Amino acid sequence: MIRKATLLLATMLLQLPRVAAEEADSVRHITLDEAITIARTQSVDAAVALNKLKTSYWEYRTFRAGLLPEVGLSATLPAYNSSYSSYQQSDGSYTFVRNNYLSMNGGISVTQNIWPTGGTLSLNSSLDFLKQLDGNNAERYMSVPVVLRLTQPIFGVNNIKWSRRIEPMRYQEAKANFLSETEQVTMSAINYFFELLLAHENVGISKLNLRNAEKLYEVAKAKRSMGQISENDLLQMELNTLDARSALTNNESSLKSCMFRLRSFLAISEEVNLVPVMPQMLPTVTLNYNEVLDKALANNSFAKNIMRRRIEAEYAVAQARGNQRQINLYAQVGLTGTEREIQKAYGDLRENVAVEVGFSIPLLDWGKRRGRVKIAESNRDVTESRLRQETMNFNQNLFVLVEQFNNQQMQLQIADKSDRIAQHRYSTNIETFMIGKISTLDLNDSQSKKDEARRKHISELFYYWYYYYQLRSITLWDFNLNCNIDADFEKIIKGR
Repeated sequence: MIRKATLLLATMLLQLPRVAAEEADSVRHITLDEAITIARTQSVDAAVALNKLKTSYWEYRTFRAGLLPEVGLSATLPAYNSSYSSYQQSDGSYTFVRNNYLSMNGGISVTQNIWPTGGTLSLNSSLDFLKQLDGNNAERYMSVPVVLRLTQPIFGVNNIKWSRRIEPMRYQEAKANFLSETEQVTMSAINYFFELLLAHENVGISKLNLRNAEKLYEVAKAKRSMGQISENDLLQMELNTLDARSALTNNESSLKSCMFRLRSFLAISEEVNLVPVMPQMLPTVTLNYNEVLDKALANNSFAKNIMRRRIEAEYAVAQARGNQRQINLYAQVGLTGTEREIQKAYGDLRENVAVEVGFSIPLLDWGKRRGRVKIAESNRDVTESRLRQETMNFNQNLFVLVEQFNNQQMQLQIADKSDRIAQHRYSTNIETFMIGKISTLDLNDSQSKKDEARRKHISELFYYWYYYYQLRSITLWDFNLNCNIDADFEKIIKGR
């Protein structure tokens, strides 16, 4: 009869729920997919990634605008001058004359940067008005209906040409960075989610262990009164109860901390109790390193960063060489007219031509400019060496990550099977302990292995998802759908 009673009690213990029910109105069951979706839209990290993308977008828009014609309007309406200035007379002596006049001027210009040569071409039109306020109160107009100006550096570095190579690459790098950072937001969400899942599971384990310890302690006291166990075993069962109660208190505190971190990351109200749901569906894929590397080099911002830095190093060398000598061409051709009446100022037009070639060539600088070229070339070689090392490190880390992910599938299967075996062993040992076939040490060992196997299972599940999204972040490739990870950047930036 006693044996039947103990077996019945063991069955009841195994059927007890792991976690006490929360109030329905404050509970929110959340899956991993839901946590990821919320993190991508509501988290601070996602907002930071979006703002960085917007900054890069407007920087690129500003660069593109600089390649287009710029129309400008300038005017002074009016300018009044009443002052004295020095004046040299015909005999060489100086005197002071009084200025007292009113002037106005306005002009419109169209300026275009010349991409192939790095020069600037502008078309201008202006009108000036001057009225003397002393003497005969004369008025004069000067018109410049049209004038074409060219400013062109010769033998210097073409900054526009280099910018057209660098800036589009910088923006492509920024877009790839945004996609990678979005995947990294997902990785953070996975980390916080599994922290909460493990803490939640620990509380469930602790509650179950406490209930079992309390019931087993009661059974042990009954068996002790009948002389079936020793005083040492009874005391051990009491210690197990105290340890289980202490572990529950610690795990409940840890659960609150983990829940606070996830709620804060997802911007969810503190009034909501999150209950994580164990992920069931897993993307089952086996990855090939060479294929993953090809996708990473094609999509990842690292590859674009390598190319941009290499070009910038070449640009620095070109600038140093171009600064060894400076030769500039300035040319202007147009028409101008001046008269007392505005209509006549546009009538009798005359040529307005100017050509100027200026140069600056150092005759003796003790090798300063040549030294700057050598410094730029050395920096380029250092950059090239660093880029080769960074590429090797990138490839090596990617290889390790692919191996870890492929191995993780087997580790997860082993952990899952170990969890089920440990749970079954603990259940069997409870029944065996009830009939007095094993000691408390064996029971404690099976409980410890059960808890450890459960935590190991959750930990391996976390690493599986973490490695998966880390590979997505590096390759910007969806291995489940077998397609690129892309986005409508115009829509994202403009908030449509």
